[in-house]
Amino acid sequence: MIQFLQPDWFWALAVLPFIVLWSGRRGAVAAVEYSDVSLARELARRTRSRFGWVIGLLPVLAATCMIVGLARPQRHHSRTEVTANGIDIVLGLDISGSMQALDFLVGNSRVNRIAVVKAVVAKFIDDRPNDRIGLVAFAAYPYLVSPLTLDHDWLLQNLERVNVGMGDDGTAIGSALAAAINHLRTTAAKSKVVILLTDGVNNSGKISPLAAAEAARALGVKVYTIGVGARGKVPVPVKDESGKTHIITTTVDVDEQTLRAMASETGGWFYRATDTDSLRNIYAQINRYEKSAQTVRKFERVEELYRWALYPALGLLGVWILLRHTIFRRVP
Repeated sequence: MIQFLQPDWFWALAVLPFIVLWSGRRGAVAAVEYSDVSLARELARRTRSRFGWVIGLLPVLAATCMIVGLARPQRHHSRTEVTANGIDIVLGLDISGSMQALDFLVGNSRVNRIAVVKAVVAKFIDDRPNDRIGLVAFAAYPYLVSPLTLDHDWLLQNLERVNVGMGDDGTAIGSALAAAINHLRTTAAKSKVVILLTDGVNNSGKISPLAAAEAARALGVKVYTIGVGARGKVPVPVKDESGKTHIITTTVDVDEQTLRAMASETGGWFYRATDTDSLRNIYAQINRYEKSAQTVRKFERVEELYRWALYPALGLLGVWILLRHTIFRRVP
């Protein structure tokens, strides 16, 4: 990118046409007088005479180049290096049958828990482009939906495919956390985080939630736990033997005490989301807590270009002086 440090010099270009007009308004006084102009006509037909006017333009072009040089043209070379030290994050999502409960509102419409959770998690993923993020879904047992990856488009596609009923019903909170921290065990990231969301009580799996939390602490993994769902009775869609869907009211409990103990054991936090807004705020708050470290280095070099205008100006002046005293020399 070329810029001019002192562009005000360009105003001097407006003076050059007046100088040219002033110098050409009247010819010089004749040095030799002739009674017959035939000799002058013969001289005017020669190539040297026809192109003599070019000599008068050389100092004008030289002055133009000098003005451009005085305006200080510069070329800026800049380069920015960003080193992102991201965080490795595994998201644990409960996909047990109770996640179909219709206790969340989007606008004025009731929406099940899993749909709202997926939308909020997708926003969380979009907000962390420099982090490797993996996804573990769990019901009666956990399974890996996506390994740690920076390809967030692919991760979001896999998140979209997650839904309730993809495995046996149940809530294996301890096994889900164990699967998440096992996936983080061999990574070289300085910061490792698990965000585990559930709406129930641990009733499946062979690993207790607190034992998994102790393992997370030993491996340096911070655990954030989120209990999702309204308190009390909630509407849940169920299918009868004929395949028809009915809405029943049932009570779904969240083991807040265990979830709080899991987070406390690892230096994380426990959150309770009872509606759409609170769930969004929770993920936004975690996003603020776990900042990716970035180092930004900017390199800038300025190249002076006035020589590209000054040297041609000196060359034009030299040619003008040389021609005036040789080929286009005038008779005094």
